[in-house]
This record gives sequence, C-alpha cells and structure tokens, in this order.
Amino acid sequence: MLNKFNCFFVGSFKWSIFTEKQNQTEKNKIMKLLIIGGSGTIGKKVTQHFKSKHEVLVAGRFSGDVTVDIKDSNSIKSMFEKVGSLDAILSIAGDARWASFNDLTEEDYYIGIKSKLMGQVNVVRIGKDYLKPKGSITLSTGILGDYPVDKTTSAAMVNGALHSFVKAVDLEIENEIRVNVVSLGLVQDAYEKYKDYFPGHNPISMTKAVNAYVMSVEGKGRGEVIKVYK
Repeated sequence: MLNKFNCFFVGSFKWSIFTEKQNQTEKNKIMKLLIIGGSGTIGKKVTQHFKSKHEVLVAGRFSGDVTVDIKDSNSIKSMFEKVGSLDAILSIAGDARWASFNDLTEEDYYIGIKSKLMGQVNVVRIGKDYLKPKGSITLSTGILGDYPVDKTTSAAMVNGALHSFVKAVDLEIENEIRVNVVSLGLVQDAYEKYKDYFPGHNPISMTKAVNAYVMSVEGKGRGEVIKVYK
C-alpha cells in the first residue's frame, strides 16, 4: 500500500523522467536553418557544422539555395517568402568601407549603414515573421566594435550600433524569439590576408568561431553579444 510519501516520490520520479525525455528530444531536434552568407570564409565553416545535424539553406548575393541583396529590404522579403518557415536565421554578411577617416565621404559611411547595419536590422525586422515561436536570429559583427584599428571608423561604428540594437530589440521582440550577435576577432582562415591590418592580434581558431554560432543557435541566451577575441 502506497502512503502519501511514496505517491509523491513515484510521481516526482515519473515527472523527472518525462522532463528528461523532453529535454533530450529538444536537444536532438532537427532544425531548419537559413544561413545568409553561408559561403564566405566564416559562413562555410558554420554551414558545414550545422549541416551535419540540421537542415540548412544557404543564401548568398550571387549563389546559394536562394539569392539575396541585404541592402534591399524587398530582396530580403522575397528570400524569406521562398524559404518559408524557419527555426533559426543566421546572418554572416554585410559590407563596410575601410579607409582613412579623412578620406571617408558621407556616401562611404552609407555603404556600411545600408549593408551591414540596416541589412541585418532588416533581417530581424522581416525575418521574425518567418520564424517559429522560440526561434532564433544570430547576427554578425566583429572585434572592431570594441577594438578598432586604423581605417575602420565606418566599420567600427556599424558594429557598435548592431551591439546596441541586439540588446534593445530583445526587450520587445515577441513569440519568445531570441536575437544575439556574434562578434569575432580575426579568424585563422583570414589571418594571412588581413594580419597587416591587425598588428599584434592573435588569430581565432575556426572551431572557436563556429562554436560562437552554435552557442547562439542551440543555447538559450538572448540579447547577447557573444564575443570571441582570443
């Protein structure tokens, strides 16, 4: 005969097993991801990782499963219409002009504002309507937002703005959607090409770079600037 204590213990045990199964199912869930810029230096490594366990669609300016010009909100809308409902959106894209401050024109600043800044803001603004509840959006910036180097006034400005945007949008975005931004240092695969612009900087391994996106997509964090600088 079960007393109240035994009933409570058995009930708690069953609930514990049920919760554990739920958590395991959530961990093993196959998600549908869209990676904008999934063919770039960082993007192709991120794509390769997620393809091993999830359904992945790649969007690029000229190639991919779907094409997109992130400077154009109509192009972004068209991209989402083509891919349909998603569990996660990753943006690893956007341009900014690198030049000496005295040489930067107003139009030069607008390159970064229209592409890397507003392009990614519009990915959130439009993309949220194509995300399932509790989905995630991951944007990309870089170390220049915290540690700028010569000729990066425009790029650093855009990165800092995106960091603030992510923190603010998290306060208002609905359907339990999570928005984060990954901010990386100079990655190993781009080190030889850009090392002269980043004197004294140690390259970030591609594994660390990929794991920053994994943390954003598969973790629970929201409104975070995920920094990997060393």
